[in-house]
Amino acid sequence: MTVPSPGVPNWVDLATADLGDAIRFYTALFGWTAEVSGDDFGGYTTFSLNDLPVAGAGPLFGEGQPTAWSTYIATGGADAVAGRVAAAGGKVLVPPFDVMDQGRMAAFLDPSGAPFSVWQAGMMPGAGVFDVPGALTWTELNTRDVDRARTFYGSVFGWEFREAQVGGLPYLLCDNLRHPVAGIQPMIGEGWADDVPPYWLVYFAVGDCDVAAEHAFALGARLVNPPTTISIGRYAVLEDPQGATFAILAGRR
Repeated sequence: MTVPSPGVPNWVDLATADLGDAIRFYTALFGWTAEVSGDDFGGYTTFSLNDLPVAGAGPLFGEGQPTAWSTYIATGGADAVAGRVAAAGGKVLVPPFDVMDQGRMAAFLDPSGAPFSVWQAGMMPGAGVFDVPGALTWTELNTRDVDRARTFYGSVFGWEFREAQVGGLPYLLCDNLRHPVAGIQPMIGEGWADDVPPYWLVYFAVGDCDVAAEHAFALGARLVNPPTTISIGRYAVLEDPQGATFAILAGRR
């Protein structure tokens, strides 16, 4: 079992109002297979690509919980991360707890209110494949306070940052041990409604962005941002039939 490096996003999962329809949608879109767990795990579903885990999904558990994708960042110590989150001005939403023998997790809000989680590997290390069509390829924080996010995530995960541009707009690359592992996009300019809260956006790799976007639309998705060419490839942002936002990317990270 390969344990991912601390500070690297290593898993994503979906909390959804209609798990059955989410399974229909994502298996058709990405060619995933779905394995639904027993009652011990509350019906949690693991999606696999070529027999390797790529993502998870489960039902909504709390009243008011939105249908949304969550980003998990690998850690060797979830309890220590919880302490750093609190010290840096974030909020511990779900204190660290053991998920049977699979691992240990916790959920947080950063200072701007963007939710994220951490995963301390047990028997389950996280995703088994990245950067191929149908697998996770990038994660990105969308926030209105880039400076505060930079300070917070640097304190919590030890990330360093490089300024860049994407589509002519400022962008911040998050480096872990000198390798880019995530991005921070400022919520500025047109297209950002005032009522959209800060959030982490997950990107799945596809072979052809336009074909995948058209396929997603035919399956019931809504096109939030149409296929657009940027320096690293071509991407689109979608909402699944239950309203969870995600992105697709054809290109290189």
